[in-house]
Amino acid sequence: MGVLDGAVRTRIDPRTRGTGRWSILVLLCFSLLLIAVDATVLHIAVPALTAALEPTSIQLLWIIDVYSLVVAPLLLTFGTLGDHYGRKRLVMIGYVVFGVASAAAAFAPTAPALIAARALLGVGGAMIMPATLSIIRQVFTDRRERAIALGVWSAVAAAGAAVGPLVGGLLIEHLWWGAVFLINVPILLVLLPTAAKLLPDSCSRALHPWDAFSALLSVAGILALAFGLKEAGSGHPAGLVAFLGGIGLLIWFVRRQRRMVFPMLDLGLFRQRAFSVGVAAVLLTVFALVGLELMLAQYLQLVLGDSPFQAAVRLLPLMVASVAGGLAGARLLHRFGLRATMSGGLALTALSLLPTLTWGTERHALMLTLCFIGIGFGIQVTLLAASDTIMSSAPESRAGGAAAIEETAYELGAGLGVAVLGTITTVVYAPSLLPVPGVPPDLMTLARQSLAAAAHAAQEIGGGMGAALLSAARIAFISGLHSTVIVSVLLLGSTAVVVALLLPRGTDPAERHDHH
Repeated sequence: MGVLDGAVRTRIDPRTRGTGRWSILVLLCFSLLLIAVDATVLHIAVPALTAALEPTSIQLLWIIDVYSLVVAPLLLTFGTLGDHYGRKRLVMIGYVVFGVASAAAAFAPTAPALIAARALLGVGGAMIMPATLSIIRQVFTDRRERAIALGVWSAVAAAGAAVGPLVGGLLIEHLWWGAVFLINVPILLVLLPTAAKLLPDSCSRALHPWDAFSALLSVAGILALAFGLKEAGSGHPAGLVAFLGGIGLLIWFVRRQRRMVFPMLDLGLFRQRAFSVGVAAVLLTVFALVGLELMLAQYLQLVLGDSPFQAAVRLLPLMVASVAGGLAGARLLHRFGLRATMSGGLALTALSLLPTLTWGTERHALMLTLCFIGIGFGIQVTLLAASDTIMSSAPESRAGGAAAIEETAYELGAGLGVAVLGTITTVVYAPSLLPVPGVPPDLMTLARQSLAAAAHAAQEIGGGMGAALLSAARIAFISGLHSTVIVSVLLLGSTAVVVALLLPRGTDPAERHDHH
């Protein structure tokens, strides 16, 4: 626990004595759980949703992904707004927005309406999420207690992403796809009055001016970048224009931050090599994980023929292993140090993915479970080590800025992971699906949109021809899935090497302890 030793002990605020702060932690964890569940709950709902709303492949990627893509750029904006105008107020408004958006999503009649509702959910989520971390920092003044609270917080984030598919599977089987959103409403009706009573008012005096133009540049830049990546999959020239425009806006944002006395994003933190490596590890790890989770959920349901609930149960070992990784991570860190733990976690994840490259449409029940365990454990250990690197390489006075950067890396990784890996699958899948004799050209075009669309078309045709179409589509999807796995393995493997080479010595707890 070298990270905690030698720390300046702050005077305990009388308001946070007793059990009050733990009640606040429970409330904040529930809030976080809602946001985390919503990021992955749709992974299992894809086939049911495709049958109901018939979205195009690009619309489907947007439905799943617009949530993370809206949350990512807004985290920074709302994080700094909360510091200025009070975090409690922001959380309460966030609850209301999230509730209204959940109801709108549940009853969305068309794909564009659902995309709009999911975007609004992202706005609500971005209001709530940064405040949960900042309030934990404010309420837990003792460094050791704060470490426990942050550990619980990250375990809940992992568990939420894990529970999403399970909850989704159950609700879709017994009700309809809209129920995955409607369930948020009663929970929020309980959280709102509880938050009003429990949460402390925190308005860290608005000493620094809040720069609205910087906020606008960062939001527009990240959205344009993501939009460009998504549209690139459909070969649209607008995609390239948006992508280049996004890069331009983000360069402008960085230059503006460098000139400002009170920047919105503390770019000075990136001068520390350990901090930069930690942020890159978070971004790339989440990128690989979330994109893959989506592909695997479709693989289980549409290739292996699992029901939504069966698919969720099959993903369960991945979730259990990730929670175990979160709990074991602190021990491993203490024993082996940051460098070995982080690069080891990345290497384990990459190795666990390799066997999937040899699979086709047959079942590998035991091997699949073992791969999922390796992926879940490896990812969570990596994220814990990366988080430790980020927070311990930032001085206490800049902890808020460091946390904002870490959370942005999380959400950006999730959004870009689905965008890029989803696009790669689509780009490989469509040309791999050759015309099936007897299937009309218009249905063939529909089938090339996505595997879920092909399943829908096959159902319409029925008989031997429908079965032949579905079989061809499954084989095409697997070649797409293999290409995303190769990209993920290369990313994770190269990040492991970079961490091992670039993470400076002296960032390990044991070594830091010796210096004190």
